[in-house]
Amino acid sequence: MPRGAELAIGHSLGGMALGLAVERLAPARAVYSDPAWPLGQAGSVDPAVFVEFQQASRAMIAELNPRWEDADVDVEVATLAAWDPGTALALSGENAVDRTPAAPVVPSLVQVADPSFLISDELKGELERRGFTIRTVKGAGHTIHRDDFEAFMASLDGWV
Repeated sequence: MPRGAELAIGHSLGGMALGLAVERLAPARAVYSDPAWPLGQAGSVDPAVFVEFQQASRAMIAELNPRWEDADVDVEVATLAAWDPGTALALSGENAVDRTPAAPVVPSLVQVADPSFLISDELKGELERRGFTIRTVKGAGHTIHRDDFEAFMASLDGWV
């Protein structure tokens, strides 16, 4: 396991994984891009719903993500085809617990989509109180880096 990287970035479930591993990885900084931490909170999304999405057609993905390039849609189609839906089911039901960190282990930025179905305004405030830097990427959906790459990069300005 590599330790001490300058930067570690995790998106969605990757943000959850990074939050669980950041102490062992010991990066200088961490970026959590619309992380899936609050799965266990009341009213949060049950990861089991994503299992049905594995069968989404290319046209449906393109329609749901009008700002994506064709290459991004192709990557999503390929990713869904290779994805093991057991990963979502493993985080569902009794395993859907809130994994929001109590405090950042290293200097940490949380990029929040706008709107975000994962990070509420209330949670943004709580994360700031816990010591996280919060930057909302206006108009970007959950996959911030694909929805608006320039705004994704701009949200890192002065931080990375």
